[in-house]
Amino acid sequence: MATTLKQFVTQIQVEPESADKKKKIGIIGGTFNPPHVGHLIIAEQVADKLGLDKVYFMPNAKPPHVDTKEAIDPIDRARMVQAAIAGNSHFDIELLEVQRGGKSYSYNTMLQLTIEHPNYDYYFIIGGDEVAYLNTWYRIDDLLKLVKFVGVNRPGQSREAAYPVLWVDVPNLAISSTDIRHRIAHHKSVRYLVPDLVAAYIVENGLYLNDR
Repeated sequence: MATTLKQFVTQIQVEPESADKKKKIGIIGGTFNPPHVGHLIIAEQVADKLGLDKVYFMPNAKPPHVDTKEAIDPIDRARMVQAAIAGNSHFDIELLEVQRGGKSYSYNTMLQLTIEHPNYDYYFIIGGDEVAYLNTWYRIDDLLKLVKFVGVNRPGQSREAAYPVLWVDVPNLAISSTDIRHRIAHHKSVRYLVPDLVAAYIVENGLYLNDR
């Protein structure tokens, strides 16, 4: 029987919040189609270097910038994120955009989250290559009032930015979800590119076999 979104959401534990002090919370959004070890390394490195209390992985419902045929059901992507972060108490999942459905703007999402969690200071993690395009983001000036941007930097990459950005260096791993989907479709190994539980979920559900 297929799992409904409501059933999936009820499986996610809600952690009680403390009003004692502000928590430093990372947000790493994306399609996670599928999530891979590169995502985990970025989140771990940023959390460690900035002293974050937690990093939330936030899968989107409908990717705004990719061909819709490339993005599988958001419940499958969310379940893979859950599998990927299992065992790391500093990682969690944020399902707001999946629950809302459709395309989401980061400003609208973060406005709702800051209202729901007034004791969180949010650190919005993006790739260093995305920093140059922040001027195109919806209501970017208002978004900057809600979050601190964290740019994940690769060796030799420019750190020029028109907006305030905290930079964190991470290992330069050439791993992409596109390449992983291609490997799966051509029956090639993705071991060590994705966590074992993610690989098992992909096999059990026959995902990406037609992604050519």
